[in-house]
Amino acid sequence: MILNWRAPGVYAEWLAQLGYQVELLDPVPKHVEQASRVCPARLGDARSLPFADTSADAVLLLGPLYHLTTFGDRLTALREARRVLRPGAPLFAAAISRFASLMDGLMRGLIDDPAFPPIMLRDLDDGQHRNVTGNPEFFTDAYFHRPADLRREIQEAGFSDVAVFGVEGPVWVAPDFPARWENPEKRAQLLDLARRVEREEEILGLSLHLLAVASA
Repeated sequence: MILNWRAPGVYAEWLAQLGYQVELLDPVPKHVEQASRVCPARLGDARSLPFADTSADAVLLLGPLYHLTTFGDRLTALREARRVLRPGAPLFAAAISRFASLMDGLMRGLIDDPAFPPIMLRDLDDGQHRNVTGNPEFFTDAYFHRPADLRREIQEAGFSDVAVFGVEGPVWVAPDFPARWENPEKRAQLLDLARRVEREEEILGLSLHLLAVASA
């Protein structure tokens, strides 16, 4: 069984089509309603899983590590994931880079909005992203990780063999990225470049999103 947190079920549907038994949890009723069209889904909290010990073959934490803004809550969620995983089974956990607001703000010109720089500067200071403006372009309240801190949190929860990857890598900064992505040959080139540097410690933070993989 694979446990997944990511509404409305994009990854869960893909895994289910591959033949896996997938259980999706999400704290938002609308998300659960959407996901239930493609796989079993229920309301749930990553900090208190309704599953038995060592009952899962894999856990995908695609949301809790940035939506849970306190270290204690994130550690609880990680320990719960480890509790339900079989020994040696994999964890896949997504995070947002500490530098995401800086890079996205520069690329999209958000820094020209007087309301955005204070949000961005706090992100750089402590990773606590707080959108008090109500502007959806500025994302929601969240926590943004440094790559090394993400690795340490997962290790502290008891996982081993922790590796952190840059999901986009630096290729997303190409000024004509949308057009390149639509071209099959250029898309393949972008993916190849992203894979080549996805574990380079010096530039991991350039990726807006991070993915940690570890063993229970």
